[in-house]
Amino acid sequence: MTVMIVAGGIFVCLVLVALLGKPILTALGNWLVIADPLQSASCILVLGGYLPFRAMEGAAIHQAGWAPEVWLTQYPPTTEERVLAGMGIEITPECRFSSRVLQYCGVPAGAIHLLERASLDTEEEIRFAFDEMRKRQFSGPIIIVTSKTHARRVKILWKVLTGTTEGAIVRYTEEDPFRPDRWFRNTRDINAVAREFFGVLNVWAGFPIRARRT
Repeated sequence: MTVMIVAGGIFVCLVLVALLGKPILTALGNWLVIADPLQSASCILVLGGYLPFRAMEGAAIHQAGWAPEVWLTQYPPTTEERVLAGMGIEITPECRFSSRVLQYCGVPAGAIHLLERASLDTEEEIRFAFDEMRKRQFSGPIIIVTSKTHARRVKILWKVLTGTTEGAIVRYTEEDPFRPDRWFRNTRDINAVAREFFGVLNVWAGFPIRARRT
């Protein structure tokens, strides 16, 4: 099944190249990649995924003095992890690794804050972080660290969920190898771009498709 999906993605990409041409596909890739200018913020939110690079970027921003705290999100255990736990085999959550990366890069343990509620997807990560900001009565913006292809959707999600374009500074990790001018040449980037465009459409459509809690 996975092979069929990848083959289908490659076929679709070839069709797009033939119909749209490289300049338009490059423009689509560039549209996803945004990076807001840094400014002083209340905190830095490191979204889950892309370990260890998002945590490394969050640490670099913290070390540069742009915000006093780094926030981490966490995921609920998967079905596979619950089964392994029943066998006495523990899987270390990603957030613990991210915390260790942050401390290795110089962020004090006291400046690392783990959001209590586990998030199923980016929508919940942003929603829970925004709720935490209101709870703490933060008035300054938040710096959100993600990856290149994910940046546009994060920005759109913030606007939809908070009702404003202000307050979120979206940054991507410098270690991200994604290149907008050639994303259609490898299956990893094709899948990433397809996921992001479908994700953006899902947000604009009012979230008809949501992550499932098991």
